[in-house]
Amino acid sequence: MHRHSERLNGLNLAAQRWSVVLLVFNFIGAVTYVVAASHGWVIPQEREAGLHSVTGEPYVWALYVLPICAVFFVLNLTWGAFIIARRQWRSGFFWLSIIPIWVVAVAIDFAHH
Repeated sequence: MHRHSERLNGLNLAAQRWSVVLLVFNFIGAVTYVVAASHGWVIPQEREAGLHSVTGEPYVWALYVLPICAVFFVLNLTWGAFIIARRQWRSGFFWLSIIPIWVVAVAIDFAHH
């Protein structure tokens, strides 16, 4: 019986370590998103001059941002499914912690359009 609880504690610790790694990876991904999205931001000098050029910005934005969003959507969906399937509820805290990270990244991006 003692060996079984040691094994479970080891699995929980490993799951929490992976959760921390994935949380940090999401933070890095959010920073990468903001940097990539900055290619489609309005140039401040143009905004000050009253120019509102939108010819290619949406395409540039999508070219840089959509692959990042797709990768992290699949990664986070898989992570959430793993938490539910393995009933690693403590890891769910880390998974939910990615929401404000991505909300802030998107808010920074949208503030510059």
